[in-house]
Amino acid sequence: MKIHYNAPVVLTYTFICVLVLGANLLLGGTLTPFFSAPAIFHPLYVVDYFRLFSHGMGHANWAHLLSNFTFILLIGPVLEEKYGSKRLLQMIGVTVLVTGVLNAVLFDTSLMGASGIVFMLILLGSIVNARQGRIPLTFILVVLLFLGQEVLDIFKSDNVSQFAHIIGGVCGAAFGFAFKKGRR
Repeated sequence: MKIHYNAPVVLTYTFICVLVLGANLLLGGTLTPFFSAPAIFHPLYVVDYFRLFSHGMGHANWAHLLSNFTFILLIGPVLEEKYGSKRLLQMIGVTVLVTGVLNAVLFDTSLMGASGIVFMLILLGSIVNARQGRIPLTFILVVLLFLGQEVLDIFKSDNVSQFAHIIGGVCGAAFGFAFKKGRR
């Protein structure tokens, strides 16, 4: 039996995030500014453009990373097989960019982690088998359960960006309906 690198985007993303967190912890958190979305975006700072993408690779601690990648490793490979590696990578990139830009425009707090990607995958996965003119009941229930909970949690003071979760879910739903029937 051979081990198969079955989901290159999901697995590579996972390993990069593990390396980033490990290196950041070894270096006493000095990498955090490079792997978190800027609280205030400075158009003249080149690193801020990098951070609009890199925040999806940074995590506060192992518990944060594990909570995100439990879902990503469960859902991601199925979606990577359905949509293809290139398309999934594009969806991840767009979701991270959109959450980073909107966070910089609307909030004065930093953003870190793959939670937006998790919610993008959850919503995308719930409409994988959508047919023309039909909205799957599973999609409606997932929206009500996952995103409904995030809307309720907005009022908590917990250092969790429910906004990133909601935007990730919106991106996942948009991708799901835009790319239905697995068109590549």
